[in-house]
Amino acid sequence: MEIYKLEEIVSQTRRDILRMVHKVNSGHPGGSLGCTEFLVALYNEVMELKNEFDMNGKDEDVFFLSNGHISPVFYSVLAHRGYFPVEELGTFRLLNSRLQGHPTTHEGLPGVRMASGSLGQGLSVALGAAQAKKLNDDTRLVYTLHGDGELQEGQNWEAIMYAAGKNVDNLIATIDFNGQQIDGPTSEVLPLGDLEAKFKAFGWEVLHIKEGNNIKAVVAGLKEAKSKTGKGKPVCILLHTIMGNGVDFMMHTHAWHGKAPNDMQLENGLAQNPETLGDY
Repeated sequence: MEIYKLEEIVSQTRRDILRMVHKVNSGHPGGSLGCTEFLVALYNEVMELKNEFDMNGKDEDVFFLSNGHISPVFYSVLAHRGYFPVEELGTFRLLNSRLQGHPTTHEGLPGVRMASGSLGQGLSVALGAAQAKKLNDDTRLVYTLHGDGELQEGQNWEAIMYAAGKNVDNLIATIDFNGQQIDGPTSEVLPLGDLEAKFKAFGWEVLHIKEGNNIKAVVAGLKEAKSKTGKGKPVCILLHTIMGNGVDFMMHTHAWHGKAPNDMQLENGLAQNPETLGDY
């Protein structure tokens, strides 16, 4: 897909995020806005997907969202990719909706393969899926996304050790490296140290996407990561993003991690992101 078309989807996705969270006065816009380019690129340019969704994901790439609180961006990208009607975005966080605040599986929402939001669990699930693909002689890949603050959960490091120890080289784990979490900067809450050095010490291949909010750079970085699979090591992407990117008053702060915009703030944010595909 041409870059300008991906940029159009990015703009519309940001509008969806703002409108979804505003409508119910609940949700997590900050991380969703920061990861918009990543998920748009992944689903529209990088992953090899079947036309029809099934939970097994055999013979296609699969994705697991570990930091499930950024569900608004995930739902928007899935809807515009055709997994379910775009109009359903208007049911976000409503009673009996399939689009709950954290993704769930019991309602059978196409595109969602695990319930997530209990941080630190996504990599373990993804490892199981990646090893299942190997057992089934399935050459497709497993992708995951994690928050940087999420790495403060110890289960991640067990999984990181396991992935390299078992040569799970059909896995690409991306860390949203924005330096923010719900209580403040990660450097103040619990410093993460040198993540590149840590992943390498655990036996991973590591690369950076320095411009994580530049769609062209994200596409190139994901394709580079894909080229490093199948060589004996799992692959980690450190994706440098800005929390709240695309809405100037939400950027560079943890304040919008889990806060909804009011009416005036919504209009301000929408004005910064032109409608491209039609609002739901």
